[in-house]
Amino acid sequence: MAEATHEILGGKVQLFQRPNSKRWHCRASIGGAQHRHSTKQTSLAQAKDVAEDWYLTLAGKAARGEIKTGKTFQFAAERFFVEFKILTEGQRSPIYLQRHRERLDLYLIPFFGSKVLTEITSGMIQDYRIDRMSKGSFTKPKIGESTDPAKRPRNGKPPSRSTLHQEIVCLRQVLKYARRHGWLELMPDLSDPYRAPSKISHRAWFSPTEYQELYEKARERAAEPKKERWRGACEDLLDYILFMVNTGLRPDEVKRLELRDIEIVPDGPKGQRILHIAVRGKRGTGWAKSMPGAVYPFTRMKERHNLQPTDLIFPKLQRDLFNILLDELNMKKDREGNPRTFYSLRHTYISMRLLEGADIYQIAKNCRTGVEMIEKYYASHIKDMIDAHAINVVKRKPRQKPSANDSQGKDAGNN
Repeated sequence: MAEATHEILGGKVQLFQRPNSKRWHCRASIGGAQHRHSTKQTSLAQAKDVAEDWYLTLAGKAARGEIKTGKTFQFAAERFFVEFKILTEGQRSPIYLQRHRERLDLYLIPFFGSKVLTEITSGMIQDYRIDRMSKGSFTKPKIGESTDPAKRPRNGKPPSRSTLHQEIVCLRQVLKYARRHGWLELMPDLSDPYRAPSKISHRAWFSPTEYQELYEKARERAAEPKKERWRGACEDLLDYILFMVNTGLRPDEVKRLELRDIEIVPDGPKGQRILHIAVRGKRGTGWAKSMPGAVYPFTRMKERHNLQPTDLIFPKLQRDLFNILLDELNMKKDREGNPRTFYSLRHTYISMRLLEGADIYQIAKNCRTGVEMIEKYYASHIKDMIDAHAINVVKRKPRQKPSANDSQGKDAGNN
């Protein structure tokens, strides 16, 4: 069906009807940009009056410099995501890309989409923060409900700090993309002006005493499971705990480990047998060297499951059983309320190596992380990292010289 059109004001304004719609819309080119507007009228005569008023109002704003022209945020966001998806292929997981797409579609484009990039100011970004904090997030659609964000209610619950931070990161990336293409001359200030310095919280770990209790509980459960059919799962969990605390690998890295990725070799100052591990994780492929205590749980897993070179070392992680043990020991959370998970075993490895006086740089290299991360989240809360000899220094007071009167008195006494 062809589009019905009419022109008014000497062709400056065009009225048209979209297919399958009785309402008239109008469009005009002002300041080098195309503008559109719905008259919301079905009568052509009434639509002409509305279109004329709209055009004259818009022309007046353009004459006063109140209309900014340029690329809109939505235009830049859509092209940014195409570039981002292609250039990060193989570096970012599909889930991360999906979350980025959701941040744009649910919140950023609805709020900034129609704005010209040059209109986005620091104040508007603060308005976005206020909108998110006051209105909350969209509720998840129930079965049969519309997935359109405009038709879904918001729960009024403020998002977490990390959630809002990720949205601001996505916003910054879009604006930087626009600046690279010359659509935005200056970047607005995206910082939170009222944010207080955040508390540095350490990662949940097991102290040496707590780890000993956890190990003994896991060993006891492996020797005497509550049901015989659970024996294999209990033995696997014991070996997993020992392997994690003696390697410092991330849970997702351990989950990818195959038999061919590990080699038992004599290494270290005493030539003890340790594991050389080819690690494939979020930092790409790297190497890690274990403590000697990782050799026995590895060989037990290999023999128990008759593993072949391409078989996974730990094909199934016993999270439920691990949480049961923590509940029985009342260790599910540390004293700050941080929940303990499989990741806490990695944190325990790092903390114990620091307690033993290992070099922070070597720990960071072996764990495929940064020295700054270890200093910030681990070394800051370990009391043994503080050298009492370097702190408890007392400056010796100089000996007082005897006064002239004291000298005369001593001389008189000698006489």
